[in-house]
Amino acid sequence: MMDQLRATFARGVTRSLDWRRGQLDALERLLRENEAAIEKALERDLAKPAQEVLLGELSLLYSEIKHARKHLKRWTRPRRVRTPAVGQPGRSWVQAEPLGVVLIMGAWNYPVQLVLSPLIPALAAGNAVVIKPSEIATHTAALMGELIPRYLDANAVQVVQGAVDETTELLKQRFDHILYTGGAAVGKIVMKAAAEYLTPVTLELGGKSPAVVDAGADLESAARRIFWGKCLNAGQTCIAPDYVLVTQGQREHLLDALRAQLHAMYGDDPLASSDYCKIINARHFKRLQGYLDGQTVAIGGKADEQAERIEPTVLVDVKPEDAVMQEEIFGPILPVLEVPDLDAALSFIRERDKPLAAYLFTRNKAHEQRFVEEISTGNLCINDTLMFMSVPDLPFGGVGMSGMGQYHGKAGFDRMSHLKSVMKRSRFPEVSVRFPPYSGLKMKLLRWLS
Repeated sequence: MMDQLRATFARGVTRSLDWRRGQLDALERLLRENEAAIEKALERDLAKPAQEVLLGELSLLYSEIKHARKHLKRWTRPRRVRTPAVGQPGRSWVQAEPLGVVLIMGAWNYPVQLVLSPLIPALAAGNAVVIKPSEIATHTAALMGELIPRYLDANAVQVVQGAVDETTELLKQRFDHILYTGGAAVGKIVMKAAAEYLTPVTLELGGKSPAVVDAGADLESAARRIFWGKCLNAGQTCIAPDYVLVTQGQREHLLDALRAQLHAMYGDDPLASSDYCKIINARHFKRLQGYLDGQTVAIGGKADEQAERIEPTVLVDVKPEDAVMQEEIFGPILPVLEVPDLDAALSFIRERDKPLAAYLFTRNKAHEQRFVEEISTGNLCINDTLMFMSVPDLPFGGVGMSGMGQYHGKAGFDRMSHLKSVMKRSRFPEVSVRFPPYSGLKMKLLRWLS
């Protein structure tokens, strides 16, 4: 497989703009012609309603494909930079070139989007690609394995199926870039394997993304948007609000607003709602149930083990040292912690690992500016959750323990390219000031040119 991919790349097949555009067009056809099959696979894996498939998977991909097609010629064009006087006569530019063979390791929670979204910049940048879907989302992985060879250039894009053993063997190969989406534990394994060949990596690892509800915030809007961000895909979203910090005196009002929004979205029995996803498997269901042990449930809390569903659940009186506050929850459980003020909220967040996303609900412009300046996070949103994902020009990625490297839009194209520095000099006239023998006059000229 690797020999075939490298041979395809070496022949220059993937470098032409026509090939890149053709692959992007084919990828869009794959999605549009198989929407029903994709919906069925995601329903079987995660009980995703059709609207969530469109909202959380397909619409983002359509937008990114369109954006990449529109800007591809400009992204690949030489990027002129200024040449200083000492380099004259001459000109300088940055040339984006393909890296080679890229490995994309997808995740099970958005098993279409998190495989194909990084594929878009990888193809736009002119690379050959190996795709490893998550084996946990079994039906979607099988569908991707069936569709991708039918639509994309099989000599340049291949799918590898399997679990731990197959992934281990795959990571022994030499790639020119690896993009992995998932947990930090496996991220470390990927990075260690990549170090064998000094392969650059992009790691999207998640983390505990906070939502802060500031004094005077619009509580109804905050509750609606926090619950939507938390309940989408049953909370199995790497950028979902992981916990809420609400300033003193507002907690009960926020809880009332959250109760109202839960009923508005999912009715009297969220477990029976066709608009609500299930937990991916029994292991994750039991993991999430463990977070509820000994906790005070303010909203929700019911579960159906057979159906692998857990109600959207809000916890109160949670202590920072509790298990539910130690790891990313990755499910429909939302701790709400009361803090004295914004200063306390900022300190609470800064004392912990840098999150993949952070959210602030406020009407205060000064507080908004402080949050933007003082919170280090991969992605940040004011007065909403998740919606930055809809902007193709916004780079997406983590920082610190939430990951490294960014993609989407031009950031993804640049990440999947080598940005080669190029300088072209004229042969005449020759400026002799840099050549021996040196002299006081040459020194003065060099200082003037520097």
